[in-house]
Amino acid sequence: MAVTDHLPVMPLINPAQHAVLDYGVATTFFGLAMRYRRGHPAAAGLALANGAMVLGMSLLTKYPGGVWPRISFKTHGALDLVQAALTAVGPLLLGFGNDPEARTFYAQAVSELGVVATTDWNGGAAA
Repeated sequence: MAVTDHLPVMPLINPAQHAVLDYGVATTFFGLAMRYRRGHPAAAGLALANGAMVLGMSLLTKYPGGVWPRISFKTHGALDLVQAALTAVGPLLLGFGNDPEARTFYAQAVSELGVVATTDWNGGAAA
């Protein structure tokens, strides 16, 4: 039984919508990496790592938009929780938890949890 089976929220996001959100999140993180690259290397590195994680998971997930479907949509959901945790604690681990740049990561982690909580993880994930 997947972790995502225990979330008490009515699913609103189907797998195709989730894929669109994932690619948007990856793009956002890559944009943040570019924005922070000169002024805040730690934030840029964390943004790049998160963007790569989201993009990699998206490309490998068995859902609409997955290019090399190797992982199930439910596994993707569990990995989303790991990625959200990295987004939330990354600024603290990298020593910029109180910097203004950290707020972007905290907000993105909360957003990611909202998406995970409202995604239909049983919704016909085959691409």
